[in-house]
Amino acid sequence: MTSTLLDFVAPIFIPGDRPERFEKAGVSGADAVIIDLEDGVADTNKDAARANLRADFASVPVLVRVNAVGTEWFEDDVAAVERLSGAHVMVPKAEPGPELVALGRGSMSIVALVESARGLAGAREVASVPGVVRLAFGSIDYCADLGCAHTRDALASARRELVFASRLAGISAPLDGVTTTLDDPEAVRSDARYACDLGFSGKLAVHPKQVPHIMAGFTPGADEIAWAETVVSSGDGAVARSGSMVDEPVRRRAALILERAARFGVSG
Repeated sequence: MTSTLLDFVAPIFIPGDRPERFEKAGVSGADAVIIDLEDGVADTNKDAARANLRADFASVPVLVRVNAVGTEWFEDDVAAVERLSGAHVMVPKAEPGPELVALGRGSMSIVALVESARGLAGAREVASVPGVVRLAFGSIDYCADLGCAHTRDALASARRELVFASRLAGISAPLDGVTTTLDDPEAVRSDARYACDLGFSGKLAVHPKQVPHIMAGFTPGADEIAWAETVVSSGDGAVARSGSMVDEPVRRRAALILERAARFGVSG
């Protein structure tokens, strides 16, 4: 399965001050690699991490999560990514503002990481900035900003808004935030499936062992595919199939499931 900046499903973070892990990340099964200069790197290692940047180690898309707008490292980080052939930028703590607009005028594509109440309130504006190709949910930082629990119920409205903002802006569906557990594959798969059901198109990974379970959560099951095939072959207009009404919107949803199945190389 090949991926582009617009459709990767399970991108993995790798700390920028651990260059010995770059190539391992590139062959981990993740369909994109995010070199992290922000939360995964101590303040004392920021310059060294920036000096390690490269994008020639992987056949999948490479992004760099720079430090946030307003930090002492932001401008140098962006300049380093601009010099890096083939890399793109992930902007943390993304909020509406002139800095994001200015960055969007450059040659890099932007994944905007929404992590605050202000970021969520401005998500539709952020998604509409030229150069922004996807939103991503920084759910842990968002919870810290609001003082809320990191649970599905507490975050449901935020997740829906990111899906809605992406659709309104006409960009790819967003990426969900991380699952912090490393030793519970079913929790990772379940979180990925939940995000998929809400309309997300991928989920951030923090460890290679999470990648296959994220992929599994976004892969349509045999029953789903069989249902979609039946619906797509039902003809035009409103018809009854297996006790349910099928019309054009139902066929469009079925077609999207089959597109996802084809991307993952699975069939009913």
